[in-house]
Amino acid sequence: MNTIKNVDIALYKVPLNKPLSDAKVLAGKQKPLAHVDMLTATIHTEAGGQGFGFSYSLRAGGAALYAHAREIAEVLIGEDASDIGRLWEKMAWIGASVARTGVTVQAIAAFDIALWDLKAKQAGVSIGKLLGAYRDAVPCYNTSGGYLNAPIDEVLKNVDASLARGIGGIKLKVGQKDLAKDLARVAAVREHIGPDVPLMVDANQQWDLSYALRAGRALEKFNLTWIEEPLSAYDYEGHAELTSRLDTPVGTGEMLSSVAEVHELIKQRSVTYLQADAPRIGGITPFLKIMAVADLQRLKLAPHFVMEVHIHLACAYPHESWVEHIEWLEPAFNERLTIADGCMQLPKQAGLGFTLSAKAAEWKVDSHRI
Repeated sequence: MNTIKNVDIALYKVPLNKPLSDAKVLAGKQKPLAHVDMLTATIHTEAGGQGFGFSYSLRAGGAALYAHAREIAEVLIGEDASDIGRLWEKMAWIGASVARTGVTVQAIAAFDIALWDLKAKQAGVSIGKLLGAYRDAVPCYNTSGGYLNAPIDEVLKNVDASLARGIGGIKLKVGQKDLAKDLARVAAVREHIGPDVPLMVDANQQWDLSYALRAGRALEKFNLTWIEEPLSAYDYEGHAELTSRLDTPVGTGEMLSSVAEVHELIKQRSVTYLQADAPRIGGITPFLKIMAVADLQRLKLAPHFVMEVHIHLACAYPHESWVEHIEWLEPAFNERLTIADGCMQLPKQAGLGFTLSAKAAEWKVDSHRI
């Protein structure tokens, strides 16, 4: 029987090696990022099956995710774990009076990923293979070494370490008040890595349209793979205009937290590299809907963060895909993704391919069994 017997949820605060600052911090809008709140869900069936999934939040919101997860988990008990789509809707309707976006769906994501992990384990394949993989590896790029709190000499050392590990591309944070400072950092890295290594920049929503056009034109000479989040995440029209007027492709979508929001981004042709985040939009089930719509426009896919989940989805997308290498959650897991020749490889283990490490227990804030 595939009946769900019980569900374990837990909240962890996974610390970073040091606080990191992007343009939002320099503008006084946020505090430096010092830890990642990780919500985990482990689903057990009557037959002894087990599925593991997780979601996350940055800076704040972890307690809210955990509280909502405790409220909705009970609706899974006694259900058939195979019915993933129906169970997603059931959980969503429990919190529908609050929203079908934000915290409510980000809590659902941990359960949804756990259900997909369980199904793939039962099939004896990775989630990526279960979804119908088009490839076994995708290009990856590093973000964590390019934050604005790091002086340029430190950034260049981080670049060297990433490339030596086999990572294929480098992303830099930009969005400082002085465009000349941004340009100088990008120029230094481009000169250091040469003309052929993929290079991206991320403005973290700090520009308006006129500034983004000026900055985008100034950045053209660096042959960037994309410019990320140049405008407010919800400025679909502005991103569409940038996409039509700049030679450099635009990437965005990570801050959106529903299928409807991401669909609007796609519908308005606002993006070339779609950067939706599976935990933020509710898990793998809604992400598959996004992929289907993106496929119609032959968009390129570059999901945000959580490489442990997104490697599976990127391998199952028919067009160009990237995975973002950010190692923040690595200490919480026993397994490591294999990276070589510029690409991240699909895990060979059945399911998601990750289990919690003994170290993670030190960062546990709370846990509960339903």
